[in-house]
Amino acid sequence: MDMSADIVIVGAGPSGLSCAIEAKKAGLSVIVLEKGSLVDYIRRFPANLVWFSTPELLEIGGVPFVISTVRPTRVDTLNYYQKVVRYHRLDVRCFDGVQTIRRSADGFEVGTAGGAVYVAENVVVATGYFDNPNRLGVPGEDLPHVSHYYDEPFRYFDADVVVVGGRNSAVEAALDLYRHGARVRLVHRGERLSEGVKYWILPDIENRIKAGEIQASFRSTVGSIVPGGVNVDTPDGSVRFPARFLFVLAGFHPDVDHMRAFGIDIDPETLAPRHDQSTFETNIPGLYVAGSAVAGKFNNKVFVENGRLHGSAIVKAIRDTGRVKP
Repeated sequence: MDMSADIVIVGAGPSGLSCAIEAKKAGLSVIVLEKGSLVDYIRRFPANLVWFSTPELLEIGGVPFVISTVRPTRVDTLNYYQKVVRYHRLDVRCFDGVQTIRRSADGFEVGTAGGAVYVAENVVVATGYFDNPNRLGVPGEDLPHVSHYYDEPFRYFDADVVVVGGRNSAVEAALDLYRHGARVRLVHRGERLSEGVKYWILPDIENRIKAGEIQASFRSTVGSIVPGGVNVDTPDGSVRFPARFLFVLAGFHPDVDHMRAFGIDIDPETLAPRHDQSTFETNIPGLYVAGSAVAGKFNNKVFVENGRLHGSAIVKAIRDTGRVKP
């Protein structure tokens, strides 16, 4: 198995795969390393997820994304990206996450959790942010009935479920749980739901709350979590609500600790890696960032739809520098 390449890409999401395809088209050797499965963050989406985007906005590598409906499902998308990897014969090595990236005489040495060491003239970090959910930082958050990811509704039938958050993920989870027989309470620190909630979902959740079918506590924050319940600080004081299950769906943040360990400068305010806006090269020559990893805490600005376009700029920059194997 080849352990060296012109480019090693860290992360097998759409932006990482797109970058690998562009590298192959340019005649460069490329290896993609992934700590989970292929497009792992999409695999971990809610089982019933339907994309807001239409298929053509998720396409990479010139492979048509053909479905019989207007918007693709999670399963459609997983099948599509598997098809892309097979079509382009990408060298994707899953379940061995990158731990270290160090300068070497030959460019970079990339070390993995499994002990493998890869040598590359260039490295692209396309790790996204889905592995790093925003935490509440309250007692009891690590209890077994608490989750920072929503999966599917059927496990929670006839159970008291509290959902913390006021954006799309929290709202969609609350509606899905309600429609599959859970007793749902939504807890949100804001005066109202986020203005970013999808326009066709907002009337639905507002009507469910108005009808009392979903309970809602606004201007409220979680004080602590206990087995079977959650203590919430509300405008009327602290109240304990029953919670057989609790979902903290308050968004995600980039893995800045790993990027700092790789030597990448991080902007202290935005948490974004310092990089050239046109080439995506960081403060370390030959080390690039791609996809949502470039956005820092403003992860509502870079999605699959635009992150998939970073690969062409990165590969062009690499070709222009001449940092490739002879």
